[in-house]
Amino acid sequence: MSVRLREALREAAAEVPAYQVHDRAVRTARRTRRRTAAVVAVVLALVAFVPVAVRGGPTAPVPADAGGAALPDRLGLPPLGALRATDRPRLGPASVVFSGQARGLTGPIDEDGTVCIVGADADRYRSWTVGYEAPAGEEVLLSPDGRRLAVPSGSDDRPGVDLIDLVTGAVQRLASPRSGSTFTEPVGWTPDGSALVVRDTTSTDPEGSAAVNTLSLVRLDTGRAVRLLETSQVPVFGTPVAFTADGSRLAYQVGDKVLVSSADGRQLSSFALPADSALAGKGAWLPDGSLALVNRDPVTDRWGLRRVDVEGRELPAPALPTVSGVTAIRLLGWQADGSAWVVAYRPEPTMPVPPADGLEIDQRTWYGHVRSIRVLELTPGAAAPATLLTAPDEVLAIDVADEVVRAGRVREAHPPSGPGGRAWWGLSLVALVLGGVIVHRRLRRGRRLSRGPVRYG
Repeated sequence: MSVRLREALREAAAEVPAYQVHDRAVRTARRTRRRTAAVVAVVLALVAFVPVAVRGGPTAPVPADAGGAALPDRLGLPPLGALRATDRPRLGPASVVFSGQARGLTGPIDEDGTVCIVGADADRYRSWTVGYEAPAGEEVLLSPDGRRLAVPSGSDDRPGVDLIDLVTGAVQRLASPRSGSTFTEPVGWTPDGSALVVRDTTSTDPEGSAAVNTLSLVRLDTGRAVRLLETSQVPVFGTPVAFTADGSRLAYQVGDKVLVSSADGRQLSSFALPADSALAGKGAWLPDGSLALVNRDPVTDRWGLRRVDVEGRELPAPALPTVSGVTAIRLLGWQADGSAWVVAYRPEPTMPVPPADGLEIDQRTWYGHVRSIRVLELTPGAAAPATLLTAPDEVLAIDVADEVVRAGRVREAHPPSGPGGRAWWGLSLVALVLGGVIVHRRLRRGRRLSRGPVRYG
């Protein structure tokens, strides 16, 4: 190449605008960082906001004394990935707890061992795993104010009852009061929620072929226990313990007898039950001090309430409608106008109606005999029961907080749909991880572009 040609090329190159590789790379890296920061902000917003949006409720805990406790007029099924009873934000007091064999209440490992808890004033659903079949209202009990849930601990080496505070999320273990007990379950709350009646099963021989059952009243603050009864018979029909409003007396059923005791363990009276009758449930005491029994008419297969005194003498029955087409009813409590709230167990279609002779009262609420439950109101003088709450098939047991029963309020329910809070937490975590991967890749790319100007040899 001649000298003249080289000079001409240099002059032409000098007139071409320079491409600022370094400056362009720096600007690109800064733009990448801004975009990355925006991605991280969006992901963090999803983590914080999406679970709340899906729940449709506030993030602040619900105060324990919040008003508006009411019975939902229908139940849904717990959502996939429902929050647990102790998760944040706290649930607050509950209106009902239910169990059964429907979706969300069973699992491949725990069988029928999940219960669902519904908030007192809104459809906030939470779950708790017991680990085995534990019907709500029989072995899983809401405290009268709906604040605490009593469940068997499920521990073979440390039998007791777990008390789950739905307001604080704390779990208290109430140890078994019976030495040598192999299983402890709750069977009744005192009206003020300060004590719990528990039933212990204790083997009486090394092989475990025989056992005794012990009823004890245990104070929650001190753990002090008063033994009410020890027998080889099992108290039957769900929650067998009913307290008077002031908590001074309690009634419970053992076999075909009802026993009345004082809160300090003194037996006051007992009487044999008429045929096809049972202690009505936790709401068995009437305001006048008499007791309600549930009774099945063997001819019509209709269920109603009858009234007796503490010696078992028949008293005029309340003029309430009867219930047909059910395996049993269980009394939750009374309204000021004399109306009764009861749980009605709708039978499995394969179960004969009327049920086969010889079916015990406690067997009538077994999962295998029930298709679904309803909560009914029996109003004096009414021609038929009024339905207060309906539930999907395979929701087979329920407990309602006493405070909700006393208030007598029923609200329009809007059960949750779509994934629950834990599912959204999982999705948010995946989104966060993916966001982190994107951030990492963009930062690496930005560093490569910002290393400096490209030099041409």
